[in-house]
Amino acid sequence: MSRSLRALIILLLVASCGRPDHVAPRNLDDACAIIQERPQYLRAMERTERRWGVPVHVQMATIYQESKFIGNAQTPYRWAVGVIPMGRQSSAYGYAQALDGTWDEYRTDTGRRSARRDDIDDATDFMGWYMAGSQDRLGIPLTNARAQYLAYHEGRTGYARGTYRRKGWLIRVADQVQHRSERYEVQLRSCRR
Repeated sequence: MSRSLRALIILLLVASCGRPDHVAPRNLDDACAIIQERPQYLRAMERTERRWGVPVHVQMATIYQESKFIGNAQTPYRWAVGVIPMGRQSSAYGYAQALDGTWDEYRTDTGRRSARRDDIDDATDFMGWYMAGSQDRLGIPLTNARAQYLAYHEGRTGYARGTYRRKGWLIRVADQVQHRSERYEVQLRSCRR
């Protein structure tokens, strides 16, 4: 094997070691299995709960709905005439599916200029910041996963206007987030002892 080929292989191996893990945990229906497989998720969510007050189970249910715990999740492409890619449906990216503008606002407000949407610590902190803001501005309790999700999805202004009321599919999704949050809460009680 030539020296340059060997160097290239070593370089690729080293580069692949530094990449974040963007693969979903194996069992997304079991909060205990998620945190057993990815203990760093629980540490990040507990820090967010201490800082912003958003319970771990609410964070987990929201992340499940937004990205299925895939760190580099993106919205699908839009297509013209079924074959010409026209860009993504939105700028949503990462675990929390934060939009570019909202992410920039978060980084400015918190001073976390180097925060990345594909980093679980930054994504959960963003979620805590956003949900705490929804509690302050809209009076939504941090434990109300359904209403927090509606404000998260529609934006605070859209939530205040009630735009979600005309979207039956979104109300069903928010109900699912609430149910998953309740299920995760029960599961976490048993495995966090």
